Amino acid sequence: MSTHGRSLAAVVEDAAKTLADAGMWAPREDAERLVAHAVAGRAGARLPGDLPVSDEAFARLGELLARRAAHEPVEYLTGRAVLGGVEVAVGPGVFIPRKHTEPLLAWGLEVLREVAEPTAVDLCTGSAAIALAVAHARPTASVHAVELDPTALRWARRNADRQATQGDTPIVLHTADVTDPALLRDLDGSVDLLLANPPFVVEGTVLPPEWQEHQPWPALFSGADGLVVIRAVVAAAARLLRPGGGVAIEHDDEQAEPVMALLRAQGVFTGIGYGVDHWDTPRYTTARRK
Repeated sequence: MSTHGRSLAAVVEDAAKTLADAGMWAPREDAERLVAHAVAGRAGARLPGDLPVSDEAFARLGELLARRAAHEPVEYLTGRAVLGGVEVAVGPGVFIPRKHTEPLLAWGLEVLREVAEPTAVDLCTGSAAIALAVAHARPTASVHAVELDPTALRWARRNADRQATQGDTPIVLHTADVTDPALLRDLDGSVDLLLANPPFVVEGTVLPPEWQEHQPWPALFSGADGLVVIRAVVAAAARLLRPGGGVAIEHDDEQAEPVMALLRAQGVFTGIGYGVDHWDTPRYTTARRK
């Protein structure tokens, strides 16, 4: 197992330069995750900088860097993403959870703070990351997750099974259409929290290759104004939430006002406002059921 004197720190530096030259927007972060994955098999592994890098790991890294330089998402390359402290498996065919969603999750958990045995719903669950993060943080919660796409559902089931085997309270997965007016009818008026990271991109928008070429279009695009699914989410929240229950919906940075208008039009919400992500960009809108 020859290393030819390559230390992990030096390999990370070279990898970051390679990705910067390829125009990646977070070359250092990507390099650290890919090097850790190539060396230890885990993108989040903490490794000493003087650790020698074997020829085999170096060859694996070269393949990963070439794929990343071609705009394949890091999460697909490593097979993992993290939200709310929960690791989920991801790959082609399922939307990648992003740290943009952490503030939405934090808001939702605050809504549940005083509820002993809450009921929560995650619409457009994808990998089930949001639902599993809620169940992880609140073991006494009953968490329902809704997804229609069969490929995404396979990832969601895989992740749900894994978290359950690790001791988290199992979530309830529903194969259903979020735009169905009868969605989760048995829960009408009983839900404490409804969260959603729905598709919200305007049809015809050209996205960066990481999304346009690699991630599933049904999880991205939502009609001529980007609000088709969000309208259904708002209607579902008006019906499902109990008085005092909270809803948070992720959206594009220019959609806060339209989403707030949709919530106001229902006539049943109060405290309507929006929150920002780690870039201080309007990213999600919240409200409470009157």
